[in-house]
Amino acid sequence: MIELKKISKSYQIGQNKLEVLKSLDLSIAQGEFVSIMGPSGSGKSTLLNIMGILDDYDAGEYILSDTLIKNLSQKKAAYYRNQFLGFVFQSFNLLHFKNAMENVALPLYYQKVNRKKRNEIALEYLDRVGLKDWAEHTPSEMSGGQQQRVAIARALIGKPKVIFADEPTGALDTQTSNEVMDLFKEVNKEGITIIIVTHEDEISEMTDRVIRLRDGVIESYGY
Repeated sequence: MIELKKISKSYQIGQNKLEVLKSLDLSIAQGEFVSIMGPSGSGKSTLLNIMGILDDYDAGEYILSDTLIKNLSQKKAAYYRNQFLGFVFQSFNLLHFKNAMENVALPLYYQKVNRKKRNEIALEYLDRVGLKDWAEHTPSEMSGGQQQRVAIARALIGKPKVIFADEPTGALDTQTSNEVMDLFKEVNKEGITIIIVTHEDEISEMTDRVIRLRDGVIESYGY
């Protein structure tokens, strides 16, 4: 499903070149539930951004579902994200001027689905995460856990093959974190690959495999 071969990424900071990922190899199969861990500056977010087609890489190859992802135009990158990927973030990234239903329906807007149909589908996905009764509520009227459930519904509505979650429980209490992870487990059982970046051991222990990064290289693959 995901194949990274000798991936390198660096950033120019003033006169200095900072190597963030160093000839990194990684394979993630369809249907895996994987967590990525590592100290600050280890390259976790950069790796996630590359796999999520949010950032390009300098050298190597990234193959997603048998497609080489490299040097894409913004339009082509957006196409592949819409076709293959869903995203969940620590800060939820919901639009505060739209209600829960409208937030969930947003990916279908970009797929040119008409308003009535996309709202019907959004309600189905809100029902799935236990929030159908909150469809008309805005994010400011919801708890952190509820907002994260809306974000997960939004990630699912495009029927992605992979969901990337960047610290999805970082702003949540323990009980709510467990509920969110249970939801991810349910989704994973349907064959959707889930990749979570986390700094919490309790969260990584709920995944099937833990990939540990340090200084831009993989320390362990968690097999």
